[in-house]
Amino acid sequence: MSSVLTSDDEIRDLLLGVRSIAVVGLSERQSRPSFGVARYLMNAGYEVIPINPHIESWQGIPAYPTVTAVDRRVDLVDVFRRPNFVLETVEDAITAESGAVWTQLGVVSEEATQRAAEADLPIVVDRCTAIEHGRLIGNAGRSH
Repeated sequence: MSSVLTSDDEIRDLLLGVRSIAVVGLSERQSRPSFGVARYLMNAGYEVIPINPHIESWQGIPAYPTVTAVDRRVDLVDVFRRPNFVLETVEDAITAESGAVWTQLGVVSEEATQRAAEADLPIVVDRCTAIEHGRLIGNAGRSH
């Protein structure tokens, strides 16, 4: 399997295999895409871990400033930051020994994608976790 996951089967397997998702750039504002996606992921049975140095908590869940600050391994790092910050987030995910990285729609950094591939860190680029989960899994297949 390539480090850059592009096929439906690879993405479905990733989503079915993770339990914890660190949402980097998670906002407290309900109007922000990160809020809606995180809410969807929680409702789908995932453990959402808020990553944002500017908030103390999200929906009652303690927030962390970085992925490396989380006190346990994170299965998936879901990135809602501008492309120029993605390499920093990928490096953070590598240091934290996270299972995979996912960059949301419009969040593309060739340098970060290449770095993830060099580190054998699976990465999904320029896709929405909620859209892909709904399309590939829907309400079936999650038992968490």
